[in-house]
Amino acid sequence: MRRALAAVVLAVLAVAFVIYPDLVKASSEAPSALKGPFVENLTFWDPPLPAPSTAFETLDGSPLALQEFKGEVILVNFWATWCAPCIREMPGLERLHQAFEDQGFLVMAVSEDRGGAAQVVPFLDRLGLKDLPIFLDQSGERRGALARAFSLNGLPATFLIDRSGQVVAGMTGPAEWDSPEAMELIRHYLAQPAQGSKT
Repeated sequence: MRRALAAVVLAVLAVAFVIYPDLVKASSEAPSALKGPFVENLTFWDPPLPAPSTAFETLDGSPLALQEFKGEVILVNFWATWCAPCIREMPGLERLHQAFEDQGFLVMAVSEDRGGAAQVVPFLDRLGLKDLPIFLDQSGERRGALARAFSLNGLPATFLIDRSGQVVAGMTGPAEWDSPEAMELIRHYLAQPAQGSKT
């Protein structure tokens, strides 16, 4: 009886793996080198997922894709001018970017505002954010195309992409991105070579 029950359970799990592969991709387990309250708020994907190839824009309207930044560690943060938690974490994101920008790290703060640069630039000037790299995700819909590609379910939302262009972790909600724990997280991934790299 027990063997028959075990066989049924294994069969159900195998079917679930085939039909719902995303259920086994997300894991709350952090890499062994990273522990603590900050990391516990992240969801880690095992295996990591390829970053979406969906286009987004610079503030001047030039098209970009995340694949153009392969070889760098990227923190993609989705935000909006009307999102109070987003605004609270933006100075910390700017400080994190400043701390590691010369080491192959980039914060990409992607605005979900429909008004585009005309709405975003004056807002940033009022906040005094001069060094935080800002991008636009416009599509004429409630959510931009890049946000839909990441399956956003709230703002702010942040995703960490390694040097191989793989999404390794994500978080919905605000965080202290300039905290020692956050900086240790970034150092961990900066120390990892791109997949296939000899360095």
